[in-house]
Formats: sequence, C-alpha cells, structure tokens
Amino acid sequence: MKTYIVLLRGINVSGKNKLPMSELRVLLNKLKFQNVKTYIQSGNIILDADEIKSNVCQKIKEGIASKFGYDVPVLARTIDEWEKAIANNPYPTENHKILGFAFLSDIPKEKTFEVNATNDDVYTIIDDVAYIYCPSGMGNTKLTNNLFEKKLKVTATSRNLRTTLKLLELAKA
Repeated sequence: MKTYIVLLRGINVSGKNKLPMSELRVLLNKLKFQNVKTYIQSGNIILDADEIKSNVCQKIKEGIASKFGYDVPVLARTIDEWEKAIANNPYPTENHKILGFAFLSDIPKEKTFEVNATNDDVYTIIDDVAYIYCPSGMGNTKLTNNLFEKKLKVTATSRNLRTTLKLLELAKA
C-alpha cells in the first residue's frame, strides 16, 4: 500500500466547483481508498491505495464526475516525489506567502517562456514542478496555473509553501 498526496485542480470554498471535503472523504472511502484525509477546502487529499498513481487519479476523477458532476483534473505524488519537490526548491523559504509550487501533470518539453510584466516574480521549472517566487505576493502574480497550462501544455495546480509542507507532514503522520 502506498501513500499518495492528491491535488484537485479548480476546487473552491464557494461558488463554482464547490466540493465539501466531508462529502469528498465519503466518496473516496466508497472508492476503497484507505486512511483518507483532506486538508483545507481546496482539494488537498492524503490517502493510501494499492493502485498505481495513474489509476488513483482516474478513479478519483471519475468518482467526482459521477457524484458531483465536475470535470476536475487530479494530480498525485508519492511521499518520495513530494519530498523531492520540496528539496529541489531553488528559492528562499522565509516567507510562505510568496513561494508557490505549481505541480504539473507531466514534465514539460519547454522550461522557459516569456511573460509580460511580472514585476519581480520569477519561476523555475524542475522536472514536473514550477517553483514560483513572488516578492509582491502570490495574489498579485501573473504566474498562474492558467498561464503554465497554456504555455507548457500540461495541467497545473499550485500550493503555497505552507500548504506544501503541511501536506507532507500529514502524509507522513
């Protein structure tokens, strides 16, 4: 049995694609996943499964579509992959509000692209993670999931440093 950290793209606290975490946990247990935990209301899941990562993602994607009617991209990482993503971060970690991790569905062919007017915001792509450093704050950056998806032709979902570290802590507990 493997522990996976699963990220849903586009799940919100209110409005479009609202998905109560309590209902999601019930669904995941019905899908026969073990030790299901969620963290905050934005599509962060920790679970154990006997299946390979791609099957876990597909099962969750189909379950959400069937129960809630949402077509939600699903990404998963093992604990080792998550730890590697954290270790590869090239930016300072003093302020969790200005550092983000855009987890990508695949390793992109391109590693750089032009972005207009990013202030001092920068990014670095290492393997299947785009590290986003935004001194003016993550809420003000043009380095968004939509931009990475458009430019790199992959699915992207971002988490700040605090959430990234907390998900690892929960997965290892």
